[in-house]
Amino acid sequence: MTRRLIAIGIATVLLAACATQPKPLQGQFDALTPHQAVVGDHTGASVRWGGRIIRTEPRPDRTCFEVISTQLNVDGRPVWASDDTWGRFIVCRTGFYDPALFEPNREVTFTGRIEGYEKRKVEGYIYNFPRVAADVVYLWPKRERVDVVTRPSPWPWAWSW
Repeated sequence: MTRRLIAIGIATVLLAACATQPKPLQGQFDALTPHQAVVGDHTGASVRWGGRIIRTEPRPDRTCFEVISTQLNVDGRPVWASDDTWGRFIVCRTGFYDPALFEPNREVTFTGRIEGYEKRKVEGYIYNFPRVAADVVYLWPKRERVDVVTRPSPWPWAWSW
């Protein structure tokens, strides 16, 4: 009986370890969305935000990303099960990030501090973007499309004669 409990405990710990965030994304962050950040002045807040890249803008000393934000799952990866977005934000990081790799619609997660706000046009609308100085830029692997069969065909009647 004791061996079973120990085995179950070890299995639980191992499964929990599989569901942790990548090390660069771990830490304590303010529970704040980009939309909430625009409503009040939250300059200096430590955030972990993610979503899909809209545009990558290399500059002489840094690269800036315009991102449409969504909530993150337990791993820190952006969730795209619905059209529920949390607004847009801009994030900049020292160095060159290639726009061919950091292309539109790629999933990315950032950690950093809100350093201010920037007004830009989105089509004809003036949008107030929170601007984040990134400590971490985490580009997620592309998701592969997988066809899922929800129920098998009724065997043996599935054979066609």
